[in-house]
Amino acid sequence: MSGNLDLIVKERAEKWLSGNYDEDTKKQVKYLMDNNLGELTESFYKDLEFGTGGLRGIMGVGTNRMNVYTVGMATQGLANYLKKAFPGKQIKVAIGHDSRNNSRLFSERVADIFAANGFKVYLFDSLRPTPELSFAIRKLECDSGVVITASHNPKEYNGYKAYWNDGAQVVAPHDKNIIAEVQKITSPDQVLTNGHKDNIVILDETFDAIYLDAVHSLSLSPEAIAAHHDLKIVYTPIHGTGVILVPESLRKFGFTNVVTVKEQNIPDGNFPTVASPNPEERATMKMAIDLAARQQAEIVLATDPDADRIGMALRDRDGSYILLNGNQTCALLVYYIVRRWSELGKLHGREYIVKTIVTTELVARIAESFGVKHFECLTGFKYIATVIRNLEGKMQYVCGGEESFGFLAEDFVRDKDAVSACSLAAEAAAWAKSQGMTLYDLLKEIYVKYGFFDEALVSIVRQGKEGQEEIARMMTQYRNNPPQSLGGSPVITVKDYLTGESLDVKSGRKTPIDMEKSNVLQFITADSTIVSIRPSGTEPKIKFYFGVRGELCCEDKFEETRQTMERKIESIKQEMKLI
Repeated sequence: MSGNLDLIVKERAEKWLSGNYDEDTKKQVKYLMDNNLGELTESFYKDLEFGTGGLRGIMGVGTNRMNVYTVGMATQGLANYLKKAFPGKQIKVAIGHDSRNNSRLFSERVADIFAANGFKVYLFDSLRPTPELSFAIRKLECDSGVVITASHNPKEYNGYKAYWNDGAQVVAPHDKNIIAEVQKITSPDQVLTNGHKDNIVILDETFDAIYLDAVHSLSLSPEAIAAHHDLKIVYTPIHGTGVILVPESLRKFGFTNVVTVKEQNIPDGNFPTVASPNPEERATMKMAIDLAARQQAEIVLATDPDADRIGMALRDRDGSYILLNGNQTCALLVYYIVRRWSELGKLHGREYIVKTIVTTELVARIAESFGVKHFECLTGFKYIATVIRNLEGKMQYVCGGEESFGFLAEDFVRDKDAVSACSLAAEAAAWAKSQGMTLYDLLKEIYVKYGFFDEALVSIVRQGKEGQEEIARMMTQYRNNPPQSLGGSPVITVKDYLTGESLDVKSGRKTPIDMEKSNVLQFITADSTIVSIRPSGTEPKIKFYFGVRGELCCEDKFEETRQTMERKIESIKQEMKLI
């Protein structure tokens, strides 16, 4: 450690040894001081940042770790802001949590603090999907809400997401204002606890039924399900909250042949059967795909630990299972929903979908072909929710999604919802079967009709303080020295969402980008290749998104065209020295 950092870390750690912290915490701090200075530095060199989405970090003792004290101080800061935002009223909040280690402990701590502040608190009796928490905020007319989850991060992590009264994660100006209040809480002695337990109301399966009724109202093809109710579906919750509601929702839609991965049905924050609980990864999906192969299932569905992200694998004509990326899942669901809305006479010229700036352009083309408008927003479902809120009463939301396996087919939830997405994906498979197709056939048909869009993602992980600094340097380098060409095509547009400007490379003309500023760069070439770069807002990594497009003349050329697109993406990765 450098001299200054050494002093800062030592001073912070000693405060935890002498302050109002429990004895077990003090023992752990003392152990790090005596035996592991590297971990002590990572645990105390800064405060765990309460960012615009809340907290997320590794669990452990220290100011830079997720523990009852950092969670408690964040909650008191949020409570103080809520009192300012809603003066003179009975403030109501809802609290949910996933299956991660300490999630129940943290959620009960949050409930206790809110109750001690005089709030009415709705606390789920056990783990629940994040989208149900969003639903509860709206249904119970709450002013705010919190869910304890680190989504699909590794098992060492946990997180804290704050929601506003529209059921969406907090955005400006509330996000910055909450951060300011949280920063004023510098000691657990400022946190109110142990009071007004009677302010806490427990939500149980009775509320689940209300949510599932709302999800079921989204069904568009009940006759197709009736005809193909025995469509074989394999589902895995990957040790998470999806086991509570996804199989029940599928049954409510009418599916009678749902097989679950029994070993992964058990909620477990150690995620013992996978290296990472991320349905984006084929290794994570292996047990489900292997079971599907044995059962000859037609579709494989998965949800991440808090059941807001959907993973999907489809059987092709040869019996192999193709794991879809988030863009393909989004495109299939958008196509199915918008087409069915059209066929059912539900489109009247004021409908729209939403996608993020790093999500495939294919979904925009699909929407426009049906006369449905599309809107773009920054990465993150809170921005999709912002579009929905701003257009409420003016236009009709149909659906929206992002490449990171998030999809929302309703507006009674304002965060991504894998419970409804799984149900509608299964319904789409039944509908496709009624048309004499599989879902994979339908995806090929979409590519023939709208063009072959292929995407890829490279994530570079850089842990700790040095990792953050390296990621910042990488962004500066690309900002100051943008590529002149990608994949043999000249870069014609550079979009810098941090400066809020779009540069026409040939003319040098800059035009404003009508979005909130964010640290994202986008390079667009003459042949419509798009490369986007952004540091993750929730994980210690920088992400590179690649999108290329070509034409697919017929389904017989699908594999040949796919390989051509893949080679193009790989060549761009090599140009950018990412492989």
